Amino acid sequence: MPYYVFRITQTTSILKNLEHQGTYEVYQEARNQVRSLRMNAAPGDQSSYKLVFAANQLEAEERLHEQREQPILMEWEK
Repeated sequence: MPYYVFRITQTTSILKNLEHQGTYEVYQEARNQVRSLRMNAAPGDQSSYKLVFAANQLEAEERLHEQREQPILMEWEK
């Protein structure tokens, strides 16, 4: 399964715009691409860059759009 790199801009708390930046077979290449994109981003850019491991691009986009619950913090983690 390949690794997908996306640029994410969140216009509202619910809506995410995803831009596919590349597909890689090797994790190291995908990780280096994400790091490069983050370092070369403009100072005022609010975008984030994510790396997703999925069977296809549609599954990768679905994973990025799913709402995940916040983890419950235990007393000693605060």
